[in-house]
Formats: sequence, structure tokens, C-alpha cells
Amino acid sequence: MPIKRNKRFHAEVATSSLSDIMFFLLLFFLIISTLANPNVIKMTLPKSKNNEKTNKQLISLSVTEEKRFYLDKQEVPFDKLEQELLTKIGDNKEQAVVVRIPYNLQVQDLVDVLQIGVKNNLKFVIATSASK
Repeated sequence: MPIKRNKRFHAEVATSSLSDIMFFLLLFFLIISTLANPNVIKMTLPKSKNNEKTNKQLISLSVTEEKRFYLDKQEVPFDKLEQELLTKIGDNKEQAVVVRIPYNLQVQDLVDVLQIGVKNNLKFVIATSASK
């Protein structure tokens, strides 16, 4: 008497490596998300004990140590800064402008920038880094 073999095909999915792949993808995206901040120019900010973080869309106004002014990474001369800032804000006067200025720049440079906000009733926020 011949022995019958079970010729049914059972589909299987090898899932042993899926957890490794998911771990590496998670790790990759976590590292990339902490490194990517497109609207920031590298500079040393003043220190502060209380830092507040926000997820709102903000306009970034950066001043370098060479006194170059940048609106969202686009260089703007100081005499055209007010006009460009008002153009970027448009009708939304509630939108805040984050001022990023190095800690070793003169106070007068900060006051010159903040006077634009006072003159046009804009909300300015000074960016700081956390003190240790």
C-alpha cells in the first residue's frame, strides 16, 4: 500500500527579522528628527533657567556676530528688515517672531531689532538656550 504524502502548500511569512527592521527605522527617524531644524542658523544663544517650547509656526529672525540679519535663513539688510518682516507676517499680527541673537552682541543691537516690533505692534520672543 502506497503512503500518501500531504501535498498541501502552507504559506508562511518569516517575521523574525521584522522587529529588527522596525527598530532600525525607529532609531533612524528619531535621530533625523532631532538633527533637522531648517529655520535655524547656528549661533550661541544667551542662557536662561526657564525655557518654553512651542510648536507654533514662527518667523525666525537671526542676527549673526557679524551683524548680518536673516529672516528664515534668507539674508536681509537692516534697512529693509522692517519691510521684509511686515511682508512675511502679512495680516496675521498675532504671529510671533523669534529673535535669535548671540549672547556676546551688544545690547543696542537687540534694542534696534526690538524697536521694529514695538513700532509695528508685533510679538517678539527672544530665543535662549537652557542653562545647566
